Amino acid sequence: MKLYYRSVSLAFEYPFTISGGRSKTHQPSLVVALQLGDQVGYGEAPAIAYYNVTVEQLIETLESKRTLVEKFALTEPERYWHYLHHLFPNDPFLVCALDMACWDLFGKMKGKPLFRLWNTAWENTPVTDYTIGIDTIEKMVAKMKAKPWPVYKIKLGTAEDIGIVEALRRHTDAVLRVDANAGWTVDEALAKIPALASLGVEFIEQPLAKDDWEGMKILYAQSPLPLFADESCVSEADVSKCQNHFHGINIKLTKCSGITPAQRMIREARALDMQVMMGSMNESSIGSAAIANFLPQLDHADMDGPLLLSEDLATGISFQDGQVGLSGAPGLGVRVV
Repeated sequence: MKLYYRSVSLAFEYPFTISGGRSKTHQPSLVVALQLGDQVGYGEAPAIAYYNVTVEQLIETLESKRTLVEKFALTEPERYWHYLHHLFPNDPFLVCALDMACWDLFGKMKGKPLFRLWNTAWENTPVTDYTIGIDTIEKMVAKMKAKPWPVYKIKLGTAEDIGIVEALRRHTDAVLRVDANAGWTVDEALAKIPALASLGVEFIEQPLAKDDWEGMKILYAQSPLPLFADESCVSEADVSKCQNHFHGINIKLTKCSGITPAQRMIREARALDMQVMMGSMNESSIGSAAIANFLPQLDHADMDGPLLLSEDLATGISFQDGQVGLSGAPGLGVRVV
């Protein structure tokens, strides 16, 4: 195989802010391509400061083992993921991008979109939410009004959390989800969750710090709303830890190191009777298409990267009133521009 890559920095439509005052105006990402014969597969890894990942680091690591990345004789993506996992044991973001590119390439070689390779049908697919980042209440209401949508994900973790949701609820009957991004204490969560339930919130994502398992045990026993793990569920090893602490998990392809382990995480979560959501890390349509191929297997989806960004890298994925459409083309189902 031949390896190619490029660094990109995609602008957000609005500054993207979450709890702790973490804010950004652009999403830096590494786009990789694997070519075998006439076919090219693409993958994407957004660089996330919270995980101390930069595009420059990803490129440096990739270049250090470029020859080994290219020399693999592709037979099936699962074998390539295991090879990459041992090649880059401490770089799940990089492994994800290469694993995604391999699946795209493999799907094109087989002439099928990924969801068909996985023997799933494009039916009963959940809608994707649209995220409203932290801002003043007036600006959050304005963002919501500017984007009529059936499901909103509201970033919280401020002193005004309840006031924010009350204000949004006055202007919409849409489904509201809350993501605290580990921004609450146990006492705050115990006070806020019932109030949010009375406002018609559907579920809460990552209310406490990622390692506050004792606190989550308390919330799990008392919360009137389902609780989903995000920062607490990074890799396969975390799925079983979440049982009896969360009602569901939010899988991020980039964090868990790709499409291949995400499939195993879904199977394990189902075996443990937990719901499954798959989330965005502000990917363009390349990474978002990878998420989209999982839709027939999911309970909930948060794949609004292309809606939050003011520029994109691919065509072939569509959004209409929350419903996601794919072109049906082989592989990821998108055409990189």
